[in-house]
Amino acid sequence: MKIATVGVHVLDTHVIGIESIPASSDGQLVETIRFSPAGTAGGTAVVLSRLGAEVLSFGAVGTDPVGDSLLALLAREGVDTSGLVRKPDHQTSSSVIPVRPNGDRPAWHCIGANGAFTLDDLDLATLEGITHLHLGGPEFLGGEAAGQLLAHARSIGATTSLDILAPGDPDMLAWIADALPHTDYLLPNDEQVLGFTGATDLAEGARALVAAGAGCVAVTQGAKGALVVTADAVAEVAAYPIDPDKLVDTTGCGDAFSAGFLRGLSLGRDTTEAARLGCATAAQVAQGLGTDAGSYSLESVEAFAAG
Repeated sequence: MKIATVGVHVLDTHVIGIESIPASSDGQLVETIRFSPAGTAGGTAVVLSRLGAEVLSFGAVGTDPVGDSLLALLAREGVDTSGLVRKPDHQTSSSVIPVRPNGDRPAWHCIGANGAFTLDDLDLATLEGITHLHLGGPEFLGGEAAGQLLAHARSIGATTSLDILAPGDPDMLAWIADALPHTDYLLPNDEQVLGFTGATDLAEGARALVAAGAGCVAVTQGAKGALVVTADAVAEVAAYPIDPDKLVDTTGCGDAFSAGFLRGLSLGRDTTEAARLGCATAAQVAQGLGTDAGSYSLESVEAFAAG
């Protein structure tokens, strides 16, 4: 599998053990502060690399120290970062995620250079030889440009996938609608599907997205697992149970599911089996801080899934 991950790249700062924001200028000791690469392209790239794919990342970061750190972390994971352009007038996208003892994880986020990335920043010739293109955050490009990119990927023999970052809203779906007919696999969460379509039933909403052009919709449902919908079938895939004592942080689990699902497809598995690998990968990531936490591989994830 040689995959181009295009779009949103973020440096996450996880802060573990936040019970409240200190009053005034008081301080508070916490358990852990940790950096990790994230985003619907960057986080997915890390997990795909760990699962044995050859990964090339494309997007935009700033010329700041945050960008230096993000590039270094991605490169350490074996991701080819030569397609990430640097924008001197924009800071690198970054989030601060305080994780509460109960697992809640509000976030402060800066869009930064992700909002400045355009198709002009991507040399299409560098995509030659890829087997898959994954676009994370098509809303930043807009549907027309996103559709052009996905159509080009298909024209060179690659399959395509799309992961939307924004919350579900009918206006957002209209904004990216031109990309859907060029999307083999759409990877939203349940709230996005219901919000985009106005449906009250998840399968009904996913079918509406298939009717809008997506070949397959694989929906994450948090602790419930995933729902995989095509024009011909609907399949429910359960999440893998995690010992509460081992559950650390669910940040990045959606990106991990995407990576596991796409890797499963590249190995010749059907969409249901690929979703099982996606759920197992997400469960692995939930037991650490960020998508790059701990040590896991395709073999270890498959062993976890086998019980």
